Amino acid sequence: MSPQFQAASRFLLNHSDDVAVSSMRGVAAQAGVQPATLVRLAQSLGFAGWPELRQPFIARLRFGTEPYATRAQSLIKRGQTPEMVSELVAAHRANLEHAEARNRDVLPRAARLIGDARTVHVAGFRACYPIAFALMYVYRLFRASVLLLNGDGGSLEMQLRGIADGDATVVVSFAPYSREARVVAQAARAAGSRVIAMTDNLRAPIALVADETILFSVASPSFFPSIVGATAAAESLLEILVAQGGADAVRRIASAERQLVAAGAYEQPMRSPSAKRRGKSSRLR
Repeated sequence: MSPQFQAASRFLLNHSDDVAVSSMRGVAAQAGVQPATLVRLAQSLGFAGWPELRQPFIARLRFGTEPYATRAQSLIKRGQTPEMVSELVAAHRANLEHAEARNRDVLPRAARLIGDARTVHVAGFRACYPIAFALMYVYRLFRASVLLLNGDGGSLEMQLRGIADGDATVVVSFAPYSREARVVAQAARAAGSRVIAMTDNLRAPIALVADETILFSVASPSFFPSIVGATAAAESLLEILVAQGGADAVRRIASAERQLVAAGAYEQPMRSPSAKRRGKSSRLR
């Protein structure tokens, strides 16, 4: 491919949602190429023109992911192969690169909204729960006013009452999108909270009401979406929040560590029986 075709192709692969919702001129401007380049690229790939090339991107955005059972059935038909692990790792690597490319400018802005908030609420349901929990858990090491919205015991509506003007609410959701994630994002918006969406699609329900949207890819050769990109985005967000917090963040982390150690939260690795015997025999000698 020519350098122009390479630039256009990279943009199509890394910004598939933008391709689906933007005009040809808009895509060309973002990719740094001329609109005619997109037409020629489409034709070189066997399409009649740009509208035909754009159709698969629109279809992907419209219909979302295949059902898990369908993808699992495809895996069974394929059978176990030596390449499975390598393919999965390669997909994770691509998802990490996608998260880095899409969020260089977004993450600092999102961190600023979160850092300036009175209280931070974090929500993620079903497969998104571990991402939300990890974000809340680590953030609590250097900030007390971080709350997890989990709806335990059917209490989500009660928890939503605590969101107020001046807060920030981080919601994690990827396709198929949880109803609860949309409810949280809409309630936060109605309460005057800033909303930070972490999702896989600019047209995701939570992204439509967000002040900032952190995007990640969940592409995977397995039957279940990959959460590696989302986890990397959450960890990057925490990294920036620590950097923005400065010396006060360091002091709070040190205090949390001391309290956890004093409470006996951590244990040292146990020595293996063989190591114990070796240590005993050396003392006898």
